[in-house]
Amino acid sequence: MNENSSKKMAYCGVFVALSMILSYFENLVVIFNFIPGFKVGIANIVTVIALFNLGIKDTFIISTSRIILSGILFGSVPMIIYSIVGAYCSILVMYVIKKINCFSITGVSILGAVSHNAGQLVVAYFMLENVNIFSYFGVLALVGALAGTLIGILCGYINKNIDFK
Repeated sequence: MNENSSKKMAYCGVFVALSMILSYFENLVVIFNFIPGFKVGIANIVTVIALFNLGIKDTFIISTSRIILSGILFGSVPMIIYSIVGAYCSILVMYVIKKINCFSITGVSILGAVSHNAGQLVVAYFMLENVNIFSYFGVLALVGALAGTLIGILCGYINKNIDFK
């Protein structure tokens, strides 16, 4: 194992731990309680930073680890399923948008947040077998875009001020 792969592995471990802490904090502090199923997603700060600095493979590993561990500690199997699908949709969309290089880190975060909500609605459709669930997409897209903006601004600041080399 060379020095770069050791550094990458260390970053992955730190990112999983940090995302777990952020997930735990978000479970303690309920924000926007009046919107069913909505969370700001502060652990996604780690996901966006990982995608921009470590790559898609490591981002999938970090996100999957966080979701499974958080689900075991704070949630349930359905929560894990919703979160995994939402996260994978989000990571794939953010990766493509980042590769196209037509949006800032904030724009990438916004599109990731909205695609995360879309992925979760698809899961809800299959679990509930009710097409009307998609009528909720407008509300989730709006609050997701707002949360994605906040997360993206924070990620932009972090990315400018921390050297990952």
